Amino acid sequence: MPDYPGISRDAFRHPLDQQAEAALRAVPGFDLVARKFVEFMYERPQFVSLMGNYVQVGPQQYATLYQWFRTCVQALDVQPEPTLFVAQNPQVNSYAIGEEHPCIVINTGLLDLLSDDEIRTVMAHELGHVKCGHTTLTQMAIWAMNTATVIGELTFGIGNVISTGLIYAFYEWRRMAELSCDRAALLATDDWQLVGHTMMRVGGGSNRFAHELNFAAFEAQAEDYKNLDEDGLSQVYKFLLYNGTGQGPMLSHPFPVDRLSYLKTWANSEEYAQIKAGNYRRSATDGTVPTQATNGRNDVDRLRRELAELQAELDRLRQP
Repeated sequence: MPDYPGISRDAFRHPLDQQAEAALRAVPGFDLVARKFVEFMYERPQFVSLMGNYVQVGPQQYATLYQWFRTCVQALDVQPEPTLFVAQNPQVNSYAIGEEHPCIVINTGLLDLLSDDEIRTVMAHELGHVKCGHTTLTQMAIWAMNTATVIGELTFGIGNVISTGLIYAFYEWRRMAELSCDRAALLATDDWQLVGHTMMRVGGGSNRFAHELNFAAFEAQAEDYKNLDEDGLSQVYKFLLYNGTGQGPMLSHPFPVDRLSYLKTWANSEEYAQIKAGNYRRSATDGTVPTQATNGRNDVDRLRRELAELQAELDRLRQP
């Protein structure tokens, strides 16, 4: 694997990730959600839960996985080194949590499906979330989604308006954040076809029929999907599918064929070539995500005051 000593997340973050995060932080109510999240949610209980339920990877536990993981950590210069866990779960999935003490969890279903190189690709992708500082915002998004209904009830429906805008913004950012992590996987593997093949396997791989999977056909499928944009109605359908206004929930990840197209474009770009040549932005302070909004301050302050007044009135009415 190639190494990128001191590489900054800004060297490879996808512009859509950065734009979506900026838009998210500008949504009225973001800093209120951030403050409540920091107030009520902590990393420590999550770490205790992982330690109690899953298997921690180390030199004497899943030693092969540990060696692969350490190689990926070094390639992307992720500091501090996250703790890796394996969860007994047939779902093909993995995720990253935590900021000061980051952790990555990989399900047994994913380990049993993918090849050695593909597992390393997934590790690099999840390390990309840590490197890019996504973990805090991701946890905030999940928390906000789970509490949106409660907020609406406590504020006589006003919170529903705020929550809806935040939820859409959170989902949009989560999808765009995946594009940056696909780039991290490419940096660590230097093989966009391997990363794309991993997407294909996760999207519809089968152990029994693995020998019949054809990446060239999947690549052609991605091109066919991209060409659907020539039809305006198809673009509308894509929007509805992504945002849950058609059938099903909002999607937290872009479609695999979309991700493949974005990644292939970057793999053939001058920007990627320059990073491979060692010409990239360096930083020693990556991995932290401030929870303050960057703009929209006046609207947020006004909405916060209104919510506080409504909550105070609710508390008064509840008194015997």
